[in-house]
Amino acid sequence: MKGLDTNQFRVTSKIEIKNQSTHLHLNVDDDTAKDELKRVRRKLGKLQDTMYAHGKYSVLICLQGMDTSGKDSLIREVFKDFNARGVEVHSFKVPTELELKHDYLWRHYIALPARGKFGVFNRTHYENVLVTRVHPYYIMGENIPGIDDVSKIDDAFWDQRFEQINNFEKHISENGTLIFKFFLNLSKDEQKNRLLRRLNKKEKNWKFSSGDLKERKLWDKYQDCYEDAINRTSKPHAPWFSIPADNKPIARYLVAKIIFEALSQYTDIKEPELSDKEKANLKSYKNQLNNE
Repeated sequence: MKGLDTNQFRVTSKIEIKNQSTHLHLNVDDDTAKDELKRVRRKLGKLQDTMYAHGKYSVLICLQGMDTSGKDSLIREVFKDFNARGVEVHSFKVPTELELKHDYLWRHYIALPARGKFGVFNRTHYENVLVTRVHPYYIMGENIPGIDDVSKIDDAFWDQRFEQINNFEKHISENGTLIFKFFLNLSKDEQKNRLLRRLNKKEKNWKFSSGDLKERKLWDKYQDCYEDAINRTSKPHAPWFSIPADNKPIARYLVAKIIFEALSQYTDIKEPELSDKEKANLKSYKNQLNNE
């Protein structure tokens, strides 16, 4: 898969999701894609070790996509070669009672990765302009001053929320967090196939929920909300990437390749060197240990 330009997946201008590909034809089989992923993720693992020692940058990976788009398995496969100390995964579900006592970004802010670490958000702060926009009555649970009725959740409300999200990402970016946002673009037909697979395979039944079918009926509404969110928030410091997700091995490879290529551009990421004094005493230290 040499010569593949990953910039084609970066959202740099307004997109229409219906015109975005959900399947990338690379003329390679799944085994080849898996082998390429292994090669890239090993490099990513080594780079993460260096970033951990360097301690200046953190990396935030945001994964969004419709149900069955492959977020869980992508996390498992892409970050398999990472040192466990260097990556933290957070899956954001329905807000807890404690989380609802804070603003909607609080639970995301406290989960941000420390310098030198990778943080993976499986579903992200964008749920607050996606699922809540499809189901605006969820907003009422946030107990926001001045929002005492669903009718008050108007365009101005969403404009403000997008501004807050952009400010949040700008702030953490300016303080050393490198942000990658991936939209796993799944076709409706492929989602149907994956839901049927969950029903047909006994060991996959636990993944199925009747709620998946209810949300599927709102497919077009979700696509509109994703499109608006991506177009409003893809910035140079926090870019969105639209990843064709019908083929899981290819999608995983693309995500790993995009992250590695971008991080490789940071030539200042190096393991710290010993001081001249420490270097001068290396032989002495070795002798002390050997003579114990």
